[in-house]
Amino acid sequence: MTLISACILAAVLGACSPKEDPSAYKWREEWTEPEPDTPEMPDGPDNPGLPEIKGKPRYIWIDAAANFKYYANDVTYIEADCKRIAKMGFTDVIVDVRPTSGDVLFESAVAPACRKVAAWSNGYRWIERTETFDYLGAFITAGHAAGLRVNAAINTMVGGYHSSIGDAGMLYDQPDNKSWCAVDNLPSGLTNSMDDPDTGPRFLDPANPQVQEFLLTLLGELASYEGLDGIVLDRCRYDDYGLDAGYTDAAKAIFTEYLGAAPKNWPVIAQGKTSIGSPSTLERNWLTFRCKIIHDFIEKAASRVHEVAPDIRFGVYVGAWFSEYYCSGVNWTSAKYDLKANESTYKWATEAYQKTGFADLLDFIFLGAYAGTTGVHGNGEWTMEGFAKLGAKRLAGAVPFAAGPDIGNSSGFTEGGQEALIPDIVNTMLGSAEGLFIFDLCHIRMYEYWDAFEEAINAYLETL
Repeated sequence: MTLISACILAAVLGACSPKEDPSAYKWREEWTEPEPDTPEMPDGPDNPGLPEIKGKPRYIWIDAAANFKYYANDVTYIEADCKRIAKMGFTDVIVDVRPTSGDVLFESAVAPACRKVAAWSNGYRWIERTETFDYLGAFITAGHAAGLRVNAAINTMVGGYHSSIGDAGMLYDQPDNKSWCAVDNLPSGLTNSMDDPDTGPRFLDPANPQVQEFLLTLLGELASYEGLDGIVLDRCRYDDYGLDAGYTDAAKAIFTEYLGAAPKNWPVIAQGKTSIGSPSTLERNWLTFRCKIIHDFIEKAASRVHEVAPDIRFGVYVGAWFSEYYCSGVNWTSAKYDLKANESTYKWATEAYQKTGFADLLDFIFLGAYAGTTGVHGNGEWTMEGFAKLGAKRLAGAVPFAAGPDIGNSSGFTEGGQEALIPDIVNTMLGSAEGLFIFDLCHIRMYEYWDAFEEAINAYLETL
C-alpha cells in the first residue's frame, strides 16, 4: 500500500483519524434503553473496589463528538450506557475528554470547557452542551458503579476544528496562540494550520516548548481526578500531512541545535513526497528528530502523570500500520526492537532512530487494527490478526497491548450488518493480542451490535 493510500485510509480509520470521517458521526435518532435487569454493583465495604478481570481486558472507545448528542446534557444516558457496556462483557471504557477542538470535558484551569462540537447527521450540525455537570466525573461514577474501569483519552496535538458550518476550539478563541500551530509544506508553500482551507483538526506543533508545557499541565490536571484508572493519548503525533508536516520556526531552531548547524534544506523533505526508501543523511536526521520530539514528550507526559497519581495507567493509541508510521513522526516500538533487521521499510533506521521507540515508557498501548471485514485473518499488515501478531513482535514484551478494529469506518463495516462477524473478531483479537480494543461505541449503537458483542464475549469467557 502506498503512503498516499494509507493517508487516505488513515483519514477514515484510526490514529491518522477515524473521527474526521462523516460516517463516524452517524447515529440512529431513537434511543435503545438497556434491559431493566442489568445488575448494579453494590456500595459499601462488600465492594471495596472494582472486580478482578476474568480473562484478557476488553476496551471500548467512546468518541466525544460522535456520542455528544447523548452525553453532553444528560447523566442518565451515561449511566445507562455504562451498565449496557458492562453487560456486554467489556472491562474498560476509554472516554474521549478532549475532542479535536482542543476544549475539554473535565475540570481544568488552563483549557476552556467544551461547549459545542460539529457532528455529522446527514450533514454537519452543532451539538451544544448547556449543562455544567462534570462530564468525566459522571463517567467515573457511573463506570465504577457498573464494574468498569474508566480511562480518559485526549486528542493531544490539536487545538481547534474547522468544518463547513464554522470553527470551534481553543485556537479560535485564543488567536494570539497561532504560533503554537503546525506549519505544513503544502503546494502553496509553508502554511500555518489555522490558514489551511481544508476542513479538519487544527494541529499543534509538537516541538514547541509552550505547547508541550500546556499539554503537560493539562495531563497533570487530568491525573488528579479521583478514581480515574488510566490516561490515553490520541493524536500524539505530527499533522495529518505526514512528511509535509513540522516546519515551524520553533522546530527549525531546535533542529538546528540538534544538528549542530542550520539545515541545508528547509523544508527538509520535498513537498508531496509520500514515502522514503533511501533517505539522505539530512532526511534521516529529520525523521529521527521528529520521532525524538514525540518520544521525549511522551517521557515527560508519563512522568507528569505518575508524579500526580502513581497508580494511574498511562498509555497511547496508535495505528497498527507501523511500516508507514514514520510519516507521522512516531516510533511506537520498543527501543529494544531491531528495526533494521525486522522491517524492510526501515533499512535506513540508525541507532539514534531506534532509541526513539517509546513503548518501554508506557503502562499500556492500543493498536488500531483497522482492517476491513474481509481482513480478520492473516499474518501481515492490513489484517486484524496480522496487525496484532506484528504488534506483539514490535513491542517486544515492553508493554501490554490491546488491538482491534474500527467497526464503523473500515471497508465492509460502513453499512452495518456485521453481527455474524463479531464472534470471529472477538476470538481472533483475544487470541492474538493481550486485550480487545473496539472503536467506537457509537457504531455499536448505530448498528445494534449490543447482543452480538455480549454473546461473543460471554462465549470467550466460558472457555476460560
